[in-house]
Amino acid sequence: MSRRRSLRSRLTLLVTAAVALAIAVCAAVCWFLVRGELLGQVERSLDVPKGPQGVEWIEQYCSGAVVGRMPPPPRFQLLQVIDAGGGRCVVGTTGVRVVPSDRTLAGAPEGRGEFRDGVTDDGAPVRVLVRSVGSGLAVMEARPLAEFQSTLTTLAWILAGVAALGVVGAASAGLLVSRTALRPVGRLAEAVEHVARTEDLGTRIPVEGTDEIARLGASFNAMTAALAGSRERQRRLIADAGHELRTPLTSLRTNVDLLLRSENTGRPLDPAAKRRLLAGLKAQFEEMSTLVGDLLQLSRPADEHEPYIEVAFHDVVGSAVRRAGLRAPDTPIDADLESWYVHGDPAALERAVVNLLDNAVKFSTGPVTVRLGDGELTVRDHGPGIPADELPYVFDRFWRSPSARSMPGSGLGLAIVAQAVRDAEGEVAVENAAGGGTVARVRLPGSPARG
Repeated sequence: MSRRRSLRSRLTLLVTAAVALAIAVCAAVCWFLVRGELLGQVERSLDVPKGPQGVEWIEQYCSGAVVGRMPPPPRFQLLQVIDAGGGRCVVGTTGVRVVPSDRTLAGAPEGRGEFRDGVTDDGAPVRVLVRSVGSGLAVMEARPLAEFQSTLTTLAWILAGVAALGVVGAASAGLLVSRTALRPVGRLAEAVEHVARTEDLGTRIPVEGTDEIARLGASFNAMTAALAGSRERQRRLIADAGHELRTPLTSLRTNVDLLLRSENTGRPLDPAAKRRLLAGLKAQFEEMSTLVGDLLQLSRPADEHEPYIEVAFHDVVGSAVRRAGLRAPDTPIDADLESWYVHGDPAALERAVVNLLDNAVKFSTGPVTVRLGDGELTVRDHGPGIPADELPYVFDRFWRSPSARSMPGSGLGLAIVAQAVRDAEGEVAVENAAGGGTVARVRLPGSPARG
């Protein structure tokens, strides 16, 4: 199997073929135009004597009489008269006769006559003007085409040489054009090879102009920037997850070491202390399980989710309110829910609402108010609120307010809320409420009635 040609060689061949074809077409058109003009000149040079005077002169000439008032035809013209019986009379001194044919003699027109092709006795091609001059005579005036054909042959060789030079020039121009046009593509290929070899996503291609090559370079730069951002987010996620897991793992190891030491030394722990220790181990395991689940939720690609269906969002919010009430029975939750149907993942949406309610319950010193109306869900607490300079970071992964770092949690709850709302093509925001506390707003596209 032959090796596939490079893009540069294919572009060079394409340009060469296109230019060569154009030159060939132009040369052929030029040759035919010149041929037509030369043939027209030959035909305009033919002139058969006209009228009764011409007929009388022809008859006297063919009978041998001397007629002085009309000169013989030029030397390069062959004038020949054919009578009704097929006899021929060559006018002039050349002695060269044109071989008549049945078609030549048949229906010789009067007036301007008719141009036809013919040959002489020795086979030389001629251009013939045939005309009937009356008295049963047909006059054939012919002119040799040797000079005409020689000129056309010379012209054909000249055009062939010009075409050959044009093809060579086209090949050179094609090579130059391909090198110039594909130079940015070559830089792009080198950059891609460099990234594949070194995994250096900081590589950038200089972008000049607005053509397709420039757009390709800009797209490559955008792709590498997106990949670099994704790698940085992955690195930060791993680092933050490791940092968050370090504390519960250290606590677990300490508690397990304490249990093992009590068993190995034969000094059992006080039953009450042992129960507290085991309860602490259980709480730490639950915290780790929650953290791992949150990490898996956040690391899930956007296209890996359950098929979206029509969801009664008011039912989802109601279920989340009940779950939050069971977790924090001492904090009242006031819910007022209107019907609202959206398209999304019910489990992801319910988890997002539960996270909002958990945050509200965790910080609120009074009742939590939940309202769903006109497609907007609001969750308001009566806690200390969030400093204005910290509001832009509340949806970042693992971000926790300095004042809340002593409280349980991983800092992933609101990040999961933002991802679930974004997947449902909605919007979410957190702001400080008038009179204290915070209010979270979630707006999802949908309708008050089932579709």
